Amino acid sequence: MLPKGCNMESKKPTTDLKTVGFSVNKIDALSLSTGRAQFTDDFSAPNTAHIKLLYSPHAHAKIKSLDTSEALKIPGVIDIIHHGNVPAILHTTAGQGYPEPSPYDTLMFDSTMRFVGDRVAAVLAETPEIAEAAVSKIKVEYEILPALLDFEKATDDDAPKIHPEKGKGYLIGAPYFPEKNIAAKILIDVGNLEQGLKESDFTFTETFYSHYGSHSALEPHAAFSYLDERNRLIIVSTTQVPFHTRRICSHLLQIPIRQIRVIKPRIGGGFGAKQEVFIDYIAGMFTLRTGRPAKLVLTREEVFVSSRTRHPMRVTVQAGVQKDGTIHAIALNALMNTGAYGAHALTVLSNAGSKVLPLINKAPHQRFNGTTVYTNLPVAGAYRGYGATQGYFPLGQMMDIIARKLGIDVLDLYRKNAIRNGETSPIFEKLGEGKEGVEQIIESCGLDECIDRGAREIGWSGKRNKKIRNGAKVRGVGMACMMQGSSIPRVDMGAAYMKMNEDGSFNLQIGATDIGTGSDTILGQIAAETLCVGIDDILVTSSDTDFTPFDVGAYASSTTYLSGEAVRKCAEKIRLQILGVAAEMSRMPVESLTMKEKMVFYKGGKLSFEEICHYAMYTANQFQIQASESHFTTASPPPFAAHFAEVEIDIETGDIRVVKYVAAADCGQPINPKLVEGQIEGAVVNGISWTLTEEFLFNEKGKLTNPNFGRYKLYSAADLPDIKTIVVPTWEPTGPYGAKSVAEIGINGPAPAIANAIFDAIGVRLHSLPFTAEKVFQALKESAR
Repeated sequence: MLPKGCNMESKKPTTDLKTVGFSVNKIDALSLSTGRAQFTDDFSAPNTAHIKLLYSPHAHAKIKSLDTSEALKIPGVIDIIHHGNVPAILHTTAGQGYPEPSPYDTLMFDSTMRFVGDRVAAVLAETPEIAEAAVSKIKVEYEILPALLDFEKATDDDAPKIHPEKGKGYLIGAPYFPEKNIAAKILIDVGNLEQGLKESDFTFTETFYSHYGSHSALEPHAAFSYLDERNRLIIVSTTQVPFHTRRICSHLLQIPIRQIRVIKPRIGGGFGAKQEVFIDYIAGMFTLRTGRPAKLVLTREEVFVSSRTRHPMRVTVQAGVQKDGTIHAIALNALMNTGAYGAHALTVLSNAGSKVLPLINKAPHQRFNGTTVYTNLPVAGAYRGYGATQGYFPLGQMMDIIARKLGIDVLDLYRKNAIRNGETSPIFEKLGEGKEGVEQIIESCGLDECIDRGAREIGWSGKRNKKIRNGAKVRGVGMACMMQGSSIPRVDMGAAYMKMNEDGSFNLQIGATDIGTGSDTILGQIAAETLCVGIDDILVTSSDTDFTPFDVGAYASSTTYLSGEAVRKCAEKIRLQILGVAAEMSRMPVESLTMKEKMVFYKGGKLSFEEICHYAMYTANQFQIQASESHFTTASPPPFAAHFAEVEIDIETGDIRVVKYVAAADCGQPINPKLVEGQIEGAVVNGISWTLTEEFLFNEKGKLTNPNFGRYKLYSAADLPDIKTIVVPTWEPTGPYGAKSVAEIGINGPAPAIANAIFDAIGVRLHSLPFTAEKVFQALKESAR
């Protein structure tokens, strides 16, 4: 029999929560708002040297010769590295669990350049200005090779081969065909698609294109390295994945993991871009070669050109539907552009199917057929939504197309076909991230409530199909539903360590990575709830590979669900130790004790946490009240959402204005409602901007021509529509205090919801992102013809 307390309902619904479910202040809010928080570029040391990089001006070329002699003559130049003087070690820059489900196709420096912005050399100098001057003095002679700039031609027989070298591929043995420029390939069948289409009353086929996108985090990528007093390499990094960074740097620098410490300070946004490990080892290499502290901070242009982007994708949707609206067969056929290197080529592609098809659960016949190809264009990588965004853009529009053809409300189409509590999908088991998935049953789903409340808020029934007009401006409404996931089951693991202090406070050490999301606060709240204390009594330290336990890092919507459960289990161990000491002190059975507000109560008395800790440390049977715990997920419970958009189109110019946007989301029990709202709203704005204004522009040679915020248009506060966020609480029994994820799902809605609203307003179906005014205007002209 367990004692009573404020955390005993952690695995089933309860209203008796004291910290979880409340919008406590972020624990780093004051330090961030006053400028005291330390970011990577704030770290320095005496004699710090600075790094600048030389990039390829060609999309595809061989380096015939590289002469650094003039650069080395410049006073203040310390060292230059390039393919001729560093080891040629294949790796992937994807910060994923080992063995990484991404091809090993990358060298620190290569003699073949595969995109405009590929690395040629790096200079270490006393100042950034000297390093920049030295870069300009490096002489490189190139052999220009034919470039592949159209990903739809990548598998043609006469297409240039991007990675013809032998020895590249996956450690996990995944399909890899570089002779055809194929970096990943997937085919998953449920039932018999062809038969299902034949059996359907109506069939539909539509093709859609999603495009590049920059993460545009305020803080650029940066790394600072130095040797400590024991000659260990310390790397301070803007990474989302400190433990993966340590492992990859060990591999490339050829030194043991024990010789490397990675520290993640505060981060000014990540969104997936900082899951990539591609500059840390350059700083580390210079420090090992020279003994000098070294710092590399990318410029905004470098971030655009040489870091990572969203994967462009072409998706053809096939659907077979019965007269009553039952979707009988559905298929997604995806072609994805990974750019010059294959980081995340398999897993992003997988998610375009695994996070999308299970939503339409009633179809007995399903297929996901995907191919990822190399091109001589910028390198794609992890980006919030991670393939699901590219998958929901076509699926959301197809649902609207079907509903209009059948003359039914698309809300009812979703209600009829979407997955429900107690149901499963064969896709869960057949398709994971880079491998087979796991069987799972949906145990929390608030999608119906999301649809109902979102429709009421947007005024759906009074605006749908009404084409409300004011002069040249016409309004319409559209919507889309979606789901995502919470961690990668049977892959991800997170851990936590806690100890008690004499004043009744607790140190919580976590490997989980706060990248501005507030996860330090969320995990502190989970610990506080379990131990019946306030958030101020939890002292959180995160993301230092020497002092915090292992965690996969901030990706796959895993932190609250995965790391949060590790924290809850760890805090539960601490709680039981406290009660054990209190039982000894009070000479009462443990099951008779009650814990509340930093006190343990027993019949006839009470003990403070301070008294209990002093007793454990100094009085009798002394020991440190402490614990560690790990959590390994076996499920990935999806959050659900319904998004609604109202747009206004100027039919004389094609200009689009989002008037109102409603995002209703089910993320289980919200640990911190304000932070949940912030994640949803941030993702929505991220998605609206990518849908309407963001666009990579290339010249005929594959060079990005708008690598700055002056010409790459991001939504600002002045552009924002009226955004209404609705948090629909459910209870996920496998999550800490009923929680599941929320950070990614919100970006999946704007593209399909806005596309459907545009059609509702002007009757034009847009198949290719972004929806610029020019594109809308041209579509209107073609429609009129």
